Amino acid sequence: MTHQYRAGDLNIVLDVNSGAIHSVSQIAHAMIPQVEAVIQGGLTEASQIEALFARVFAGMRVNDPATAMPDGSPFMQTATNMVDDMEAAVAGILSLYEKGQLFSPDNMTAHVEAAKKRPAIIKAICLHVAHACNLSCRYCFADEGAYLGERALMSPETGRRAIDFLIRSSGNRKNLEVDFFGGEPLLNWELIKDVVAYGRSLEDKWQKKFRFTLTTNGLLLDEGMFDFINREMANVVLSLDGRKQINDNMRKKPDGSGSYDEVIDKFTALAAAREHKNYYIRGTFTRHNLDFSQDFCHLADLGFKHISLEPAVGTGKDYHIRPTDIKSICAEYDRLAEMISERHMTKNAAQFFHFLLDLSSGPCVKKRLSGCGAGVEYVAITPAGEIYPCHQFVGRSAYKMGSLHTGIGNEGLRERFLNSTLHDKLSCRDCFAKLFCSGGCHANAELITGSILENDDSACKMQKKRLECAIMLKAMSAEREQT
Repeated sequence: MTHQYRAGDLNIVLDVNSGAIHSVSQIAHAMIPQVEAVIQGGLTEASQIEALFARVFAGMRVNDPATAMPDGSPFMQTATNMVDDMEAAVAGILSLYEKGQLFSPDNMTAHVEAAKKRPAIIKAICLHVAHACNLSCRYCFADEGAYLGERALMSPETGRRAIDFLIRSSGNRKNLEVDFFGGEPLLNWELIKDVVAYGRSLEDKWQKKFRFTLTTNGLLLDEGMFDFINREMANVVLSLDGRKQINDNMRKKPDGSGSYDEVIDKFTALAAAREHKNYYIRGTFTRHNLDFSQDFCHLADLGFKHISLEPAVGTGKDYHIRPTDIKSICAEYDRLAEMISERHMTKNAAQFFHFLLDLSSGPCVKKRLSGCGAGVEYVAITPAGEIYPCHQFVGRSAYKMGSLHTGIGNEGLRERFLNSTLHDKLSCRDCFAKLFCSGGCHANAELITGSILENDDSACKMQKKRLECAIMLKAMSAEREQT
């Protein structure tokens, strides 16, 4: 399976199963579907395919065809030169085919059963230290921190018990992750410090290494916290939507005032204190700011180097993304990619999370098939010690897996997530993006479609466009390195 598209001046080809990416000539771009069709028709030996096309090209020379591409698009060359270029293109295509970089077979199926039978080892927890928040963000999936329940702060006892649970459930895995989440986790700052200290105290005893992370809206952030955060937090997510008017329209304090002015200086100071490493500014765009590339530029111009802007998820509200918005959003991703490319050598260069692509050492096969690991390798724990598949499922009673007091009792639910691979999602099977997005977000899919196996079409279209932009930026970077 291949995916072809044109971006800027590049003719890009993705070989889906191998993950190989090629920037090719216009004529090779047009010939690839022809060669692929021949292979699908039964010819698999490169010499046979080359001989077939040699006969076709010989016939074209005799017939002196009009100078048009095999896909019908115009090509301004003489017929003879065009045929020569077509022969060279086919030779190049077949060379990639023989190397396994084009028309490669789907070898993932053989790994599906292994992915489903992997042991029940939990490597990461999202620790909800505060089901309370000092903001009232309009789009908050967490019911302003309460998660459809009572507001509460996690106790030190529950926090330590969560660390014990993670160690006990992690098998022989050495590296473990704990994300401090909310609501607003800084409302329970002393608990965070206590849990970190407790985890560190157990590392040598159990031969484990904890990686702690923190997500915060920044209202309670102060420089007195910086030393601890920079020493102990491997990554920090700072919530901010971009331009002041955009941020303050959605991210409001309980009194209705905006939050931008109170956090922007704190965020710039923390980013600088971390030497602009290991953090993300994480924003949400809605249908009120479909020009979100301007929010990226605003944050990049302030000096932030690592930025993520996610679409608001849900239906029924004036700010929710609608199917009719997707065309505009995809065009905006294209604009954003162009802006990032133009900025790459300037002082205001910045990374966009969804455009990052690791082609040399990406996720392993099992990860590509099973996605984020929610409900299997990763769980969320509430202040009351309840266990859910991930932070976005918290509060959805049907997805409660158990508790720290009783253990994971709902094994049937765990099995559902274990069996939710790419091959179990019908809409993923023929999708060119499948081995990069791994089937998308279970929680968002369930929210929109009612099933973790049925993907939201709008989310898929946005994901595919983001991948196209990411590949384009990678191809442009490779071309710059060669010149």
